[in-house]
Amino acid sequence: MSMTPSAKAQLQIHFCVLLWGFTAILGKMITLPALPLVWWRMLLVVAALALLPSVWRGLRAMPARLTLAYCGIGALVALHWLTFYGAIKLANASVAATCIALAPAFTSVIEPWLARRPFSKRELAFGLAVLPGVALVVGGVPVGMHAGVAVGALSAVLVALFGSLNKRLVDHSDPLTVTGLELGAGTLLLTLLAPLMPFVFPAFAGALFVLPDLQDGALLLVLSLLCTLLPFALSLVALRHLSAYAVQLVTNLEPVYAILLAIVLLGEQRELTPLFYLGVAIILAAVFLHPLLNRNKPTEEVHHAEVLGTSEAKNLVE
Repeated sequence: MSMTPSAKAQLQIHFCVLLWGFTAILGKMITLPALPLVWWRMLLVVAALALLPSVWRGLRAMPARLTLAYCGIGALVALHWLTFYGAIKLANASVAATCIALAPAFTSVIEPWLARRPFSKRELAFGLAVLPGVALVVGGVPVGMHAGVAVGALSAVLVALFGSLNKRLVDHSDPLTVTGLELGAGTLLLTLLAPLMPFVFPAFAGALFVLPDLQDGALLLVLSLLCTLLPFALSLVALRHLSAYAVQLVTNLEPVYAILLAIVLLGEQRELTPLFYLGVAIILAAVFLHPLLNRNKPTEEVHHAEVLGTSEAKNLVE
């Protein structure tokens, strides 16, 4: 039976979100510390994009000022991934995925500030609504994981920052070109930070120029190509046939998929208490409520931590 473009796009975006959910699981399975893990992930994606002539054409056509702006955003993307995988190493995949669900709440505060527009009372209320959930999440994890919660929350702040900044530059360049530029700048930043990391944050530190073992290398390829580039390209196709409201609801499922995968594949439910899952339910309820309250806004836009380049800020109006 043939499928309508909209139905096919729904399946595609669900598949993308499932692959994004696997990024947290792979981050836990890869034995590398956070810094080399993120460095290799970004380097492999940049190397793959460097094979595309269209990316080089886009770079040559990009004004110098815009290039610098995207490089700055790329630095934030690198720091986001560093703290995201750092949270996984300090806590677990479920905790890190839950913390990323806080990003829309931070965006509701950061985006009006960056865009120099009045704060929305509804958005501020939405941001405050997740605080009880955060308190329960913190109370529902072992004390040894509290540092992971704090680092994960910082990762969500960085998502809100680079997503809001990308939104201002969304229509200026080709998404794949922007992705290559941002991740290239991020790779360079992490290379420069590597000698300082043992002194600044030893838990994240690790050697960059040492080839991973066979298992870690295979998992890094899966993370970079199958769980990063593939869903990125597939999502760009799917977004042409879906409304912002529909995509927002589906992308909000990422922490749900990640937590379920962590339970099935890693048995993380043994490390967490019912309070944690009650807090997760409150946070996700607030996250899902946000698009429901804004579904009639024709220019609503989607932000997502794992959609690279400008696609997380694309105008998705049908």
